[in-house]
Amino acid sequence: MPGQTVLVVEDTDEIRELVVTVLTKAGMDVRAVASGAACMEELRRSVPDVVVLDLGLPDADGTEICRQIRAETQCYVLMLTARAEEVDLLIGLAVGADGYMAKPFSPRELVARVQAMLRFPRPVSVTAAVTPEESVRRLAELEVDEESREVRVDGSIVDLTRTEFDLLAALASRPGRVLQRETLLREVWQTDWEGNLRLVEAHMSNLRRKLVAAGLNSPEIRTVRGVGYRLVAA
Repeated sequence: MPGQTVLVVEDTDEIRELVVTVLTKAGMDVRAVASGAACMEELRRSVPDVVVLDLGLPDADGTEICRQIRAETQCYVLMLTARAEEVDLLIGLAVGADGYMAKPFSPRELVARVQAMLRFPRPVSVTAAVTPEESVRRLAELEVDEESREVRVDGSIVDLTRTEFDLLAALASRPGRVLQRETLLREVWQTDWEGNLRLVEAHMSNLRRKLVAAGLNSPEIRTVRGVGYRLVAA
């Protein structure tokens, strides 16, 4: 697994030491800081593969730090939070987090979640053998450009997070077909961890909201109750 650098951002000494210990034992190169300002300084010095980010930092709200991280890098962000309410989850994912864990958490699950992120390949440029035309999927008003990783509705770009883009690309690659939530977990997060199923639902909710706000009427993401999602003409 190439690249195993993790930055832990946690102001509680005991939790920070625990996270550093379990990730280090799992073979990762771990750095740790205790504030949002120190996080951004460390990140600008050397970008990690994953940031494990506490939401309750002493000098800044974790969601704002996540927003800054996402504006500057494409590293993965796993949020740690003592606030497990739905609104906090949705806000965190809306600003670009790739996942979350509620405190208290299982150290074993934490390692599994970070390892799953490290297995997920980063976006790469399309090689010269693939033409721009081949990388674009056009479905009614929607365009999904896998080369530039851009989504357009009637020609206007829609601002999506990396995970939202990957979910939409998976659906657009098989229009009309139902993709199970477990399938999306494997393709987008590279994991079968069942505790992540709620992540699929939350990211899909954010994705739908952004597409509707951009004026998309067709196609639309439909929920197949108890199964998954499909992209179909309205």
